[in-house]
Amino acid sequence: MSELIVEKVNFSDWNFVDEIKTKDDVAGTLEAVIELAIQENDPEFLFKAIGDIARSKGMSQLARELNLDRASLYKSLSPTGNPSFFTIIKVMDNLGFQLNIKQKVPA
Repeated sequence: MSELIVEKVNFSDWNFVDEIKTKDDVAGTLEAVIELAIQENDPEFLFKAIGDIARSKGMSQLARELNLDRASLYKSLSPTGNPSFFTIIKVMDNLGFQLNIKQKVPA
């Protein structure tokens, strides 16, 4: 798997999506973003990152495929959005990914 290091940055200054070329890049980016969002207690970071990746595919097409309103999808996946867990799962599935649960290893 291609490994990307994602640091929390001002997304208005840098669009990491331009660096993503393959599904492995997307997977590595999502893993890093999820980990950072949890560490920083910042779900908005995760929503924005998923939204950026979704926009790179085409939000209108994605909304049609998911049978969702395009404007609502944009809003949900914005930094101030509050998407439902179901919306996140549907977007991830459409992008070709799934969320997995694993037991936390005690420190």
